Amino acid sequence: MSVSWMFFGVLLLALALYAVVIYNTLVRLKNQYLNGFAQIEVQLKRRYDLIPNMIEVAKKAMAHERETLEAVTLARNEALALLNAAGQHPGDVNAMHNLGAAQSTLSDALARFNLVVEAYPDLKTNQNMLQLTEELTSTENRVSFARQAFNDAVMSYNQYRQSFPPIALASVLGHPTDATLLEFADSAQIQVAPAVRF
Repeated sequence: MSVSWMFFGVLLLALALYAVVIYNTLVRLKNQYLNGFAQIEVQLKRRYDLIPNMIEVAKKAMAHERETLEAVTLARNEALALLNAAGQHPGDVNAMHNLGAAQSTLSDALARFNLVVEAYPDLKTNQNMLQLTEELTSTENRVSFARQAFNDAVMSYNQYRQSFPPIALASVLGHPTDATLLEFADSAQIQVAPAVRF
C-alpha cells in the first residue's frame, strides 16, 4: 500500500469522524430545545388546569358575566389543543406561531376576566380565588423562564446548524430546517419600557 493511499484513508477516516461529531452535536442541541419545550409544556398545562378552577370559583359571584367566563374557557381549550399539537413538533414554524397566538388570545381573555373580578369585592377577597390567582401568577413566571430557556436552546441549535461546516451536512444528517422560537404576541411589548409621565 502506498503512502498516498494511506494518506487518503486517514483523511477519509478524519472526515467521517468529524461528520460524527457534527451529527452528535446537532442531536445534543436538538434534545436541549426539545427538553426546553417539555418544560414549557408542563407549565402551560399547569396554567390550563388552574383556569377552570378559577372559573368555577367565579361562577357563583359572576353569574351574569357568562360571556367573559365562556371566552376564557374557549381560549383555554384552544390553547390546550394547540399546545398538544405543538408538543408533537416542537420548534416547527406553524406549531410555534399557532401556540403563540393562542397564548395571546388566552392572556387577553384572562385580562378581561381579571378586570371583571375587580368589580366584585367578595370575589377579590375569596381565599380560594386569592390562592388560585397567586398560583396562576407563579405559573406565568415559570412559563416565562421556561420559554426563555427554550428560546435560548433553539438559538444555540440554529447557530450551530447555520455555521460552516454543519450547514453543509445538517440536511444529510437529518436536520433539514432551523427550529423556531416561541414568541407570544406581547413579547415585543414586554421588552419596551413603559412611558412614565407626570
